[in-house]
Amino acid sequence: MSLYKRIRKTKRNSQEKTAKEVDRQNIQEIGMPADSSLDRNLDYFRQQLEDADDVVYREMVIGSRHDLRAVLMYVDGMVDKDLVNHQILKSLMLDIRQAYDSVQTLKEDMYRILVKCSITVGEISETQDLDQAILALLSGETLFLLDGYAVVLKIATRGWPSRGVEEPPTESVIRGPRDGFNETLRVNTTLIRRRIRDPRLKIKSLKIGQRSQTDVVIAYIKDVVDPNVLNEVKNRLKDIKIDGIFESGYIEQLIEDNWLSPFPQVQNTERPDEAAAALLEGRVAIIVDNTPFVLLVPTTLNSLFQSPEDYYERWLIASAIRVLRFIAGAYSLILPALYIAVTSFNPGIIPNRLVLSIAGSREGVPFPAYVEAIIMEVSLELLREAGVRLPGPIGQTIGIVGGLIIGQAAVQAGIVSPIMVIVVAITAIASFAIPSYNVAISFRILRFALILAAAFLGLYGLVLGLLAIIVHLATLKSFGVPYLPSFDKYNIKNFQDFVIRAPLMTMKQRPMFLEGRDKTRAQDERPEEKEAN
Repeated sequence: MSLYKRIRKTKRNSQEKTAKEVDRQNIQEIGMPADSSLDRNLDYFRQQLEDADDVVYREMVIGSRHDLRAVLMYVDGMVDKDLVNHQILKSLMLDIRQAYDSVQTLKEDMYRILVKCSITVGEISETQDLDQAILALLSGETLFLLDGYAVVLKIATRGWPSRGVEEPPTESVIRGPRDGFNETLRVNTTLIRRRIRDPRLKIKSLKIGQRSQTDVVIAYIKDVVDPNVLNEVKNRLKDIKIDGIFESGYIEQLIEDNWLSPFPQVQNTERPDEAAAALLEGRVAIIVDNTPFVLLVPTTLNSLFQSPEDYYERWLIASAIRVLRFIAGAYSLILPALYIAVTSFNPGIIPNRLVLSIAGSREGVPFPAYVEAIIMEVSLELLREAGVRLPGPIGQTIGIVGGLIIGQAAVQAGIVSPIMVIVVAITAIASFAIPSYNVAISFRILRFALILAAAFLGLYGLVLGLLAIIVHLATLKSFGVPYLPSFDKYNIKNFQDFVIRAPLMTMKQRPMFLEGRDKTRAQDERPEEKEAN
């Protein structure tokens, strides 16, 4: 066989193999087609839903003139039974009989009459795929099958128990709205719609999880969002191949840029006002069913230090609080390591009286400063974790009483010095001032690394550790957006909402790190003023 014929044969085999794979994929996507026989459809449903005792099959006969057999299917506990009983069953079994038994209605027109005139439910759709019908059934919808018709009617009757709209416990504010997301997807999208009544706010639904089939929503404003960021979000979500998604944390870990980084590259929030503000900045919100935590991408380190309350107060107050927050972040990260480096390696840089005071407080302590710091930090983390896992009143008691008792007992036993207790206490208080829980955890992890660096090299180790963190942050990106603000193209507008929050009347442009089409947030003049001029 010549080389040319072998190449053609190989190419033909490759094309046939590709065509078979496409056909197989199409068959899997189409699923099992519906049959005109009601019994065959029911047999398939019962086979797929074997031992599912919570699935209700309500068989009935519609109209005494034609005696059409029909079945209504739903999952007990996932539907609104009042809606099923009064708006569907009553219409199918009583109203249709009274209305059409006296009229010459053809059997072929019965299905159209039922769909168009009888079922008084707002959202109805049809499918000829039995597998898609089963997915809708397990999602809380009601299925209606009529004998002689190869179609399944999907009726929106979702009505499972849900938690009410409450204030988020982890993101409380002094001034601002008191509502928060809950575990119901449509409630969460509604809370955002209430705040942004713009037809350009798009809410695109998809399902993720090969077995869980979790509902996920991508929310964005069409003319504000960066198209590159939006396409990247969609591609990363489509690439997720996993059995189940039970919380937005699954998606956060699967779509972040650098999973080895201790810093979060995806922001999460329970507050609808914060999510709406992020959408107006040109970011994308990812809303997952069964969780109150909404993901916001892309994110920067600066946005993780911001609070919605910053924009409800006047700019001087908001700026002062934000500066205090950044100072608290620095304390939380470097204070124990700085204490160890100064007292153990470079005591000459602090005043003599303070050196004598520290030396006197450490008299009799058998451990070096870094061992003291590690003992106290580990004890504090144990108390913090115990306080979180225990019930509310008991957890607060453990955190306060346990910290006081252990600290006082450790000082009296001579295990740690009093000033080390003060340093660790200030560090803990500073970490609580960081709005983002994920960033606070990152600083807590890096704090131990800086303690070890300071224990071996003193101030040099501390500086080297901080340089390594800054280099990592400078190279880190979130969906192609730099994690730190870019100083190479300095523009004062880029830093109007950084450490200092500028007055609202001067913040006319959206953040410059996003390349959306509509960059204007506020107009220069009011329309009546422009006409007067």
